[in-house]
Amino acid sequence: MVLLERAMATFRLALIQLQVSSLKSDNLTRACGLVREAATQGAKIVSLPECFNCPYGTKYFPQYAEKIPGESTQKLSEVAKECSIYLIGGSVPEEDAGKFYNTCAVFGPDGTLLIKYRKLHLFDIDVPGKITFHESETLSPGDSFSTFDTPYCRVGLGICYDIRFAELAQIYAQRGLGEFEFVPHWVRTKMGTECGVVSTCTHSSLAVLSQGCQLLVYPGAFNLTTGPAHWELLQRGRAVDNQVYVATASPARDDQASYVAWGHSTVVSPWGDVLAKAGTEETIVYSDIDLKRLAEIRQQIPIFSQKRSDLYAVEAKKP
Repeated sequence: MVLLERAMATFRLALIQLQVSSLKSDNLTRACGLVREAATQGAKIVSLPECFNCPYGTKYFPQYAEKIPGESTQKLSEVAKECSIYLIGGSVPEEDAGKFYNTCAVFGPDGTLLIKYRKLHLFDIDVPGKITFHESETLSPGDSFSTFDTPYCRVGLGICYDIRFAELAQIYAQRGLGEFEFVPHWVRTKMGTECGVVSTCTHSSLAVLSQGCQLLVYPGAFNLTTGPAHWELLQRGRAVDNQVYVATASPARDDQASYVAWGHSTVVSPWGDVLAKAGTEETIVYSDIDLKRLAEIRQQIPIFSQKRSDLYAVEAKKP
């Protein structure tokens, strides 16, 4: 058995900046069409924006809420399987046992629901003279972390306001770091020669050294107050602090909406460079994620091994 870096060297990420309307069926049709377009351009992981199937607003969450599985997630499952990609389903209002959640469902290349992430930190703010918004009027917070593994890397999820909480990103970046995990045979097959891996292991799964999360994805809908001030700043901060790629998928801007999204879906490197950034219109943002570059940065500035665990720690209180 040999130690392996569990990652293909590079893969293409796509962020879909969707123009969201009040018609759910239209949003689903156009979202799936853009997912297909991204797949034809070589994207292996694709993300939709926050509240991609309905307008964003407290009055809309109960109106558009659905079960998971439900109408929207069924469409996502089908298109993920059709395109053989990992699909991060932005978020949809979810109803469960009489409560409503802002929820992201992730599907694998076979259409399987891999994880379901409920937004942990609800967007309750009051900036006098500019914006007041309280998700907690209708939504309940989630209570668990969500990561998923791909043949490329481990991915951690947050939704919008979650990006302001540095502890969440730190937990994701350190989750499983330096521990052994087992990669199933089908994942090893996909890794193949692209990893430059040679192994004498004949078991159905292979022990590899986990790198923790190397990509954090935040479907989000910042607004015209917080967007210009903090959207890019927070992404670059999370990326540099944790030496990870950070991606945000926003809805396109609709100046006639009751809540106007900032747009500017973005991908940031572990060095803090903005690799790709949209404007305000409906579009697809592509970025080739270079995991060798990430490994180089972690080797050159080895913050994970230099942390003073004798003095401080960020600890997850739940699995």
